[in-house]
Amino acid sequence: MSQRYLPAEWYPQDAILITWPHPDSDWADAMAEAEDVYLDLLSTLSHTQDVLIQVHSSIDTDRLTVLFERDGINQARCHLILVDSNDTWARDHGPITVLDDDQPMLLDFTFNGWGGKFDARLDNELNQNMAEKALFAASMQRIDWVLEGGSIESDGRGTLLTTTTCLLNPNRNSETSRHTVESRLKDWFGVDQVLWLQNGALAGDDTDAHIDTLARFAPEGVLVFQGCQDVADEHYDRLYAMKSELETFTDAQGTPYRLVELPWPDAQYNQEGQRLPATYANFLVANQVLLVPTYGVPQDGVALERLAEAFPGHRVVGLPCRALIEQFGSLHCITMQLPRGTLSRSMLDSQDL
Repeated sequence: MSQRYLPAEWYPQDAILITWPHPDSDWADAMAEAEDVYLDLLSTLSHTQDVLIQVHSSIDTDRLTVLFERDGINQARCHLILVDSNDTWARDHGPITVLDDDQPMLLDFTFNGWGGKFDARLDNELNQNMAEKALFAASMQRIDWVLEGGSIESDGRGTLLTTTTCLLNPNRNSETSRHTVESRLKDWFGVDQVLWLQNGALAGDDTDAHIDTLARFAPEGVLVFQGCQDVADEHYDRLYAMKSELETFTDAQGTPYRLVELPWPDAQYNQEGQRLPATYANFLVANQVLLVPTYGVPQDGVALERLAEAFPGHRVVGLPCRALIEQFGSLHCITMQLPRGTLSRSMLDSQDL
């Protein structure tokens, strides 16, 4: 019998996958602001590892080259993939990689725009379109089940963390039995247990409470979570209840997690007065760096300090993400890691595809 498991995000990576903002995406009215975030991301990542960049046919790639050169981006590690998309949330339309007898396998789940809220027909075909370009050394399995990468979190040691609000929502799949969904998760990801959060959600979140906005694993049995220290804030009760749940969780070996609470950022609103889902839990673990979303508020520095303690083997870099939450997502939402062994060597030696 094969031994399958879902590696933690800090498992060595071949690359990070992103989808560049384009005029047909939600960024149409804020292209410059969105691109600045992506350029900042590449300015850090391209000097430590490869980045796959899905590029819509409306994008002028010569212009991108000029921007990359201007910002000192290492273009030798940036691979442009010409594929059309609806939007740019790679965490949710990207493939989820498991290790099967230590060999990577890409799982291509259905993406339905977070329960049919948005058109996702092109996004749902992105993984198959990439596979047809011979990008992957790993095989890909298409799974007729709606599941987004931002909705699950693995400690790499047999435990999956998720939320009932998302995975048991009938806007994803007709099957909403917790027992049945948990059984499928164990089969797909080779985990021994699934921890279900029943509390915790952010105002303005389109995802029905993705776990990567709320709580994340870190090495050595650490569980990082987004706290709320303002008793007058609308989130206080639900995030306090989430904290109480997390305090009862143990890993697959029965050991309690050590909790690290992140500070609560000052409230952010768009021009229409709508609350935006600012969270520090939406960080990205890369090979050598930990990229943390910041929002230009006093709590940014404390968040960076606490995450540096949780990830002592990584250099912690803050990345301004105020522009991203205008579209109700943040840093982790626009990225997807591709673990070591996923990509073909010939692809890594090329520039454009």
